[in-house]
Amino acid sequence: MRILVVEDDAVLLDGLKVGLGLHGFTADAVASCGDARAALATTEFDAVILDLMLPDGSGLEILRELRRRQDVTPVLLLTAKDTVADRIGGLDTGADDYLGKPFDLDEVAARLRAISRRASGRASPTLTWNGVELDPGRRTVEIDGKSIGLSRREFSILETLMRHPGTVLSKDQLADRLYGWDEDVESNAVEVHVHHLRVKIGRDAIETVRGLGYRLRSP
Repeated sequence: MRILVVEDDAVLLDGLKVGLGLHGFTADAVASCGDARAALATTEFDAVILDLMLPDGSGLEILRELRRRQDVTPVLLLTAKDTVADRIGGLDTGADDYLGKPFDLDEVAARLRAISRRASGRASPTLTWNGVELDPGRRTVEIDGKSIGLSRREFSILETLMRHPGTVLSKDQLADRLYGWDEDVESNAVEVHVHHLRVKIGRDAIETVRGLGYRLRSP
């Protein structure tokens, strides 16, 4: 999952970016409303962590703008303004969840998984496909009950494909889920990760649709 973090505290921003990476997320970080608008206009994110008090305005304005244009990207408000009135205001403006500072990073990760799950209409915390069960919280994959070890990139590709069963995803779409703005991407990186993934879950599991991309093969 690719996450946009909007937070003006440099130490907190860096901590969130690094910590979310350890939880398997691809996190991009900005520190102002202006940069958040530019990021949201050019990149597709699976969720947004949004501070309310930013140097050039309120995070609530960013949230209002998203919802006015019918953008349903899940938003987790993360702020020191944690009164009941603040929480009600944020949720009624269109936030999917609200967490006050200070916070526990494990809880932030769990809430991101929860709002993403609700946004996709899933009830179960795990993803299943043709005998494969993927648990985003525990970062585990099992095939017919047998544990399979995947690298972070392999796990992310499989998770992305399982979140979009039957959908062809291009190489660029998969790369966007794997790499943030400040990461170098080799031209054949996705192909290499898909090859390694096929070795581990079955060579016929992932279908190449020539000229378009990849999808999970129908059972």
